[in-house]
Amino acid sequence: MPFSSDPDTFGSLVYGNGAVGNSNIWIRITLLISAFLSIGPLLVANDQPNVLIIIADDCTHNDLPVYGGRNAKTPNIDRLASEGLVFNKAYLSEAMCLPCRSELYSGQYPMRNGAAWNHSGSRPDTKSLPHYLGVLKYRVGLAGKVHVVPKIAYPFETVGGFDRSAVRSPTQEHDLNGVKEFMVRDDDQPFCLVVALVEPHVPWVMGDRSQYPDDKIDLPPYLVDTEVTRDAFARYLAEITYMDGQVGEILDTLEATGKADNTLVLFTSEQGSQFPGCKWTNWDNGLHTALIARWPGETPVGKRTDAIVQYTDVAPTLVEIGGGDPKEFDFDGTSFAHALANENASHRNYAYGVHNNIPEGPAYPIRTVTNGEFRYIRNLSPDDIYIEKHLMGIRGDGALNNPYWGTWMFESGQTEKAARIVKRYMKRPPEHLYHTTQDPHEQVNLAGDPRYAEIKAELSRELDLWMHDQNDPGAPLDTREAHAAAKRGEHIY
Repeated sequence: MPFSSDPDTFGSLVYGNGAVGNSNIWIRITLLISAFLSIGPLLVANDQPNVLIIIADDCTHNDLPVYGGRNAKTPNIDRLASEGLVFNKAYLSEAMCLPCRSELYSGQYPMRNGAAWNHSGSRPDTKSLPHYLGVLKYRVGLAGKVHVVPKIAYPFETVGGFDRSAVRSPTQEHDLNGVKEFMVRDDDQPFCLVVALVEPHVPWVMGDRSQYPDDKIDLPPYLVDTEVTRDAFARYLAEITYMDGQVGEILDTLEATGKADNTLVLFTSEQGSQFPGCKWTNWDNGLHTALIARWPGETPVGKRTDAIVQYTDVAPTLVEIGGGDPKEFDFDGTSFAHALANENASHRNYAYGVHNNIPEGPAYPIRTVTNGEFRYIRNLSPDDIYIEKHLMGIRGDGALNNPYWGTWMFESGQTEKAARIVKRYMKRPPEHLYHTTQDPHEQVNLAGDPRYAEIKAELSRELDLWMHDQNDPGAPLDTREAHAAAKRGEHIY
């Protein structure tokens, strides 16, 4: 029976034609409620947006022009930003591929979902986007790099067309047919598609390196200026431009399906690049990520927001805009759907970070918190030196390593500037405090400055509370035993 809002029709449904018997009344009320319930999911399905998430790989956010980068050419990402909303203060919790993607897909911090180390794994009972959005009748697929385990926790449908290996040289040619097929397969069912690209992850072999002559590159201040560094940075920039081209092709494919107007597009740069001070650190250049949202008719056009958001907030946001209730799931994050619609909205007060160095080098645990203006970092083993094997070492032919490091070490014996950069990376104090909005590359440590004692104490207390809430034991987490147990799915912590 079709639903009618006409009061006479409503009355006849409930009471019949003058009949007032109690049993008939309740039967008719039951039928009316059933009619409402049957129509409800249909109405929700018609309003549900599609979701397209495009993820770069190891791309420092402020190397992109939209975040102030002075070198890279990214016309497609720039265009996306001009059509949507740019988040100035988006963060992830751990500057490594597996932990940050686990956070993004699960809506839980690394400690909670279990992927608190690189090349580890989440707890087997972890839930993720395929579970959350599957309940809302979404098809949920992933093309390209996966790098989350176990499969039972991340049961994405595999979508073909993009290389799954971040270290292949060269990257396999991509094909948009699989992405297009997934998008158009069923017009009556919304989709959520993640396209996880593998650039600009090392080895930096893709793109046109000639676009970036060494003498035209403006190196950031945390890098030692040597010929080998400039060559590496130029190849990295070429991969950013190559990645940008893929972003353009993916967006064009979406447009060609006719579904762009009802699709929320999220682009994110993941953690920082494989340069010292970015990936594998808790400095802002490691944890700060690009996040651009475009949802025609919903997100502001060509605007920026200072709302603080974190990867753990993405899954609850998608649940809310998909018609679900985030409170029904065990999220650490909270929905920022309200901030998608209003560039002046705020969201969270703090964003948090963690680093466990094993298996990327000897133990060197770090924790951090930011309020979007200041960043506080706590090194839990400050008497040790920091070592990262990929940056500072070499294995095999060295294709995945960074030969510039040896030139840095030599240069540190030549200039005070080079020595300061090398020492900053390897020998760190117990605490750091940076006024990041004024010092975006975090070169001036204010931890010992009494003028900033109050904000340092506030952030230190907030970090303690977060670690307690997460049952984070601190330094004992960064052990080979704990990492090996997590890989087996038998987490100690």
